[in-house]
Amino acid sequence: MALVHTPEKIEFGQDLPDFLLLATDGKSYKKKDFLNHNPLVVMFICNHCPYVKAIEDRLIALGHDLKKLNINVIAICSNDEVNYPDDSYQNLKKRAEEKKYPFVYLHDKTQEVAKRFGAVCTPDFFVYDQQAKLSYRGNLDDSWKEPSQVKNRELFDAVIELSQNKKISRPQTPSMGCSIKWIK
Repeated sequence: MALVHTPEKIEFGQDLPDFLLLATDGKSYKKKDFLNHNPLVVMFICNHCPYVKAIEDRLIALGHDLKKLNINVIAICSNDEVNYPDDSYQNLKKRAEEKKYPFVYLHDKTQEVAKRFGAVCTPDFFVYDQQAKLSYRGNLDDSWKEPSQVKNRELFDAVIELSQNKKISRPQTPSMGCSIKWIK
C-alpha cells in the first residue's frame, strides 16, 4: 500500500471533464446527467483500499446528506481490475448493493477518466461549482481513520458554501490514500 497525497497546488476553475461510464446499476452516464445547477461531488474510490474502507460509512452519510439538498455525488473506480479483482465491475456492483450506496458508482475500466481528472489516489475528491468549475480538492474531513475524532466535515462544509454562492472559507487540506492502481 503506497500512501499518496493529492497535489497541494491545484488549478481551480478547470472544467469538469467529459466522461461516459458504466455504473453499477447497469446504466451508462455522462457528465451532463449530474449537472443540475448545484455543486457536484466526484469521488475516486475503490473497494479494496483501507483508506476508503475507513471512511466508507462517512461517504454514505455524505451521499445521503447531500441528496436531501439536491446535490449530486458520484463515485468512480479506476483501478486495474485484473491485478485488483476486488475492484472489478462485478465486485463494485456487489459492494454498492450491499452498502446501499446513495450515489452512482461508475467503473472507469480504461482509466481514461481518472487521467482526465488528474486523480492520483483513493479516495480523491473533486467538487465542482454550479458552473461545473473545479472549486474544491481536499479531504473528506479532519480524521480519516477515527470517525469519533471528526471535528470538521471539510468537504461537506465546502459544498454547502458553494451551494450558497459563497467562496470556500477554509483552507483545503490534501486528501490521502492508496495510489490508483494503474494498468501496466
